[in-house]
Amino acid sequence: MNSLKKTQSAEITAKNAAGSAKKNDNIIEIKGITKVFDGTTVLDNLSLGIKRGQFITLLGPSGCGKTTLLRLIAGFETPTSGEIYIEGVPITSIPPFRRPVNTVFQKYALFPHLNVFKNVAFGLKLKKIPDETVKKGVRKYTKAEIEQKVNKALKLVGLEDYGHRDVNSLSGGQQQRVAIARAIVCEPKVLLLDEPLGALDLKMRKEMQIELKKMHDELGITFIFVTHDQEEALTMSDVVVVMNDGVIQQMARPKKIYDEPSNAFVADFIGESNILSGIMVKDYAITFLGKTLECVDKGFEKNERIDVVIRPEDIIIKNGQGKGHFDGQVLSTVFKGTYYEMEVLAAGYEFTVQSQTEFVKGTAVSLEIKPDSIHIMKKMLTINKHIGEVVGENLVSFCGGEFEVPTDGFDTGDEVIVYVPFTAITLTDDEKDGVIGANVSQSFYKGNYYQVQVFTDSDDDFYIDTADEWDMDDRVGIIIDGSKVKLEKYNPEQDTEGETANA
Repeated sequence: MNSLKKTQSAEITAKNAAGSAKKNDNIIEIKGITKVFDGTTVLDNLSLGIKRGQFITLLGPSGCGKTTLLRLIAGFETPTSGEIYIEGVPITSIPPFRRPVNTVFQKYALFPHLNVFKNVAFGLKLKKIPDETVKKGVRKYTKAEIEQKVNKALKLVGLEDYGHRDVNSLSGGQQQRVAIARAIVCEPKVLLLDEPLGALDLKMRKEMQIELKKMHDELGITFIFVTHDQEEALTMSDVVVVMNDGVIQQMARPKKIYDEPSNAFVADFIGESNILSGIMVKDYAITFLGKTLECVDKGFEKNERIDVVIRPEDIIIKNGQGKGHFDGQVLSTVFKGTYYEMEVLAAGYEFTVQSQTEFVKGTAVSLEIKPDSIHIMKKMLTINKHIGEVVGENLVSFCGGEFEVPTDGFDTGDEVIVYVPFTAITLTDDEKDGVIGANVSQSFYKGNYYQVQVFTDSDDDFYIDTADEWDMDDRVGIIIDGSKVKLEKYNPEQDTEGETANA
């Protein structure tokens, strides 16, 4: 488990613990959950509290662990370590059908040989309810009770006149409504929705977003919704949980997620962003792209390296130069329906700018950025740090490979902390040309260079500063310039997590 993941997970755990102390109305508590598949860590010491009645969305790219987390709550998977509680009861050993949850899948999983009514009624016919008037103390629902509940569920999803219809004769949106009705008819305390709108066309998705939100308001139960669609998450949710690499990057209300992203990943994943490296020279003043601008942030160290996020719609673009902070030229213009999106080259950086006024390609322009439009973030990590072992003279083993690194002052067999600057790493197109193999997991353009994150075969992360652009999931090899690497004697009792020494 890498230090970045542990640090983020610890921060989320601390925040949840603080929130729980204030008001412990969480219906679900996820504590220290780790899930490993075939040696790959999919969820990494993740903790999360979900309040009763919330519409909470798990948002992130493919492979971030969101669906795995949903399946753990549902009982379709078992955690490698950690525990999940529903209403204070540990449920890890409880089978799915005994948990007070129900799941709606992207593929509707309707029974093709049953009509709409019978599909919705299926779970009710199997369910037993307490009844002290009968000998066994439990009984099944009567035919009249089933009919009443099914009709109520169908009315809720707008299909009250469709009970007799063959499910194969329905549209995709109607089939999804049947799947939702089947899930809510058994009155679960938590409804789990695994990308349920993924198979619908854009217009139908928009309509179903509104319908799902309306259903949530009427039912009042907890919804846990999984999606990789940022607009969907921001539109529907009370709370959004942004995930990547099996850890929570940020958990907040949609507006805060958009306006105040916690790190570069969230800023890049949620909407369009201009992300640059800068220096916080003092309170309310930052330097980036060679200029010092006013901002509204304070409390950083003097001359601390930071990330600067500026949303495209917050940049004021003016015709002509000398009227703002950065002079530039429009490289391209695309009409997006309600605004024009332009790429503007200024101070060596390609700004993405959105405006209701069009500036055609080649126009000389000036960009102005107001202080409250500049969002400052602490850097997630400024140096790669891993635990390794000296395996020979000037040879250190870490992250699944052996690298040439000066080992003066160390003996063979010594455990060491290995500090690898972002600029010490080179990525190769052919992984055979590198010492170890990896996949590109994200890439940020930060003004004059790209900051790339890779995920190695040994389940470790590296951040790299490079002039080269790489695509998500590119397979690469890793070469490290050992002359830039620093070693430190490893003490198992030493807290080595969360290193942020500036590279």
